[in-house]
Amino acid sequence: MIEDAPEIPGHAVLAGMNRGRDLDVWEVWSERRACVCIAKTIAPGASRGTRTRLLQEGRLLRRLAHPHLVRAFEVYPEVPAVVLEPLQGATLSYLVRDLGRRLPPEDLAHLGTHLTSAIGYLHSEGWLHLDLKPSNVISDGGLARVIDLSLARRPGPCKRGLGTSQYLSPEQARGEVVGPPADVFGIGATLWAAATGKRPFGVPAPGAPFEQVIRRAEPVRRHRRLPVPLADVIDSCLEPEPAARPAVGDLMRELEALA
Repeated sequence: MIEDAPEIPGHAVLAGMNRGRDLDVWEVWSERRACVCIAKTIAPGASRGTRTRLLQEGRLLRRLAHPHLVRAFEVYPEVPAVVLEPLQGATLSYLVRDLGRRLPPEDLAHLGTHLTSAIGYLHSEGWLHLDLKPSNVISDGGLARVIDLSLARRPGPCKRGLGTSQYLSPEQARGEVVGPPADVFGIGATLWAAATGKRPFGVPAPGAPFEQVIRRAEPVRRHRRLPVPLADVIDSCLEPEPAARPAVGDLMRELEALA
């Protein structure tokens, strides 16, 4: 028996995959499906609200159906646990940062169309992702799959700094009202990172403001030679003012033309 392994009805824990601050990720065997799946449970010492966020994510993913979004199979409130489909491949973060790959322009455009497709669908269901970043995108058989909807919420006010500091929008950094443009910023930040192998912003020092509220993201062509139309699209997503960013549908059409 694996130490600290949770008891999930109908599932045998095979291995621990990751222990985060709030959540543990496990490889499990599903007796019902006779296959390996992925399970997320609450880590020891998790922060307040983790249970609510985990169960909300699981229930939301069970309702959604899109080829570029991970699927949830079961939600177990009593554990609590969420069982997800297994994905083959690696995270975009691993490919770009750990392996040192920078995506070719055509692949960047294809990645952007997959992200806008998933996020446009999520928006049509009335939800925002609010944590788009390379580690939340998996390359799965030529498809980009968006994972981790633990911060997903309806448009409206958000707390200051909601998201991941290197990728969140200025309005998230300031704790203002967030809407679809916040995810457009996340798409742009993810493409910027995939193009350059770097993060668009740094982690602020304790008590310091987020970089997003004091400076613009540097033009992507300052770090990587790209076709001007593609670079312009990426830079447009990173406009500091939400109204200046392209709508998701317009962004998808621009990227499709470039791909």
